[in-house]
Amino acid sequence: MNNSPQGRVVVLASGNAGKLRELAGILAPLGMLLQSQADFDVPEVEENGLSFVENAIIKARAASRASGHPAIADDSGLEVDFLGGAPGIHSARYSGAGDAANNSKLLAALDGLQPEQRSARFQCALVYMRHPLDPMPLVCQASWEGRILEAPRGANGFGYDPLFHVPEHNCSSAELAPELKNRISHRARASALLLEALRQR
Repeated sequence: MNNSPQGRVVVLASGNAGKLRELAGILAPLGMLLQSQADFDVPEVEENGLSFVENAIIKARAASRASGHPAIADDSGLEVDFLGGAPGIHSARYSGAGDAANNSKLLAALDGLQPEQRSARFQCALVYMRHPLDPMPLVCQASWEGRILEAPRGANGFGYDPLFHVPEHNCSSAELAPELKNRISHRARASALLLEALRQR
C-alpha cells in the first residue's frame, strides 16, 4: 500500500460542507483530493468516545474501512469555562436540534454574565489514518481562545462561529474573512500541525 498522501484520495470523515471547504483549502499544498464521506456512503458511526481524540479516531477508522482510502477526521467543539467545559464533545448535538438551537441554548445558559465570565475556547483534534488498522494514526490537537458574545454576529462560518468573539480581531469568528479564519482557527492550527506531520512522514 502506498502510504504517501501525495495525489491520493483522502476521505474526510464528515458530511459537513463547511469543514470540507476549510480542510480542503488548508491541505491543498499536499495535493490531496479531499472528498466527503458522503461520496462513499460511509455509515454514521456512534461517537461514544470520552474525548475529542477518541471520537476522531472512531470516525476516521469507520471512513477508511468503508471507503478503502486513507481518512481524516476532526472532532472539535466549544468549551465554556462557566459551564465546566460544556458543551465540549457534545457541541454539535448540544440542543439536539442544529446550529441555531445550539446557539440559543448556549446564550440562555450564559444569560446575564459579564464578558469576563464568558471565556471559552474552540478545541480541535485531527486524526489521519492510512488504513483502518493503522497502528500509529497521526493525531494533532489545537485550541483557539475567545469568549462568548451576548448575541450572534456575522454570516460566515458555521456552528458557534457567530457567538465566538476573537479578541485579536475584535469581531466574531463569523465576521472573519474565510481566508483569515483558515489561518488562525483551532482547525487551521491543528491542520498546520497535521500538514507538517504528513510532510515528515
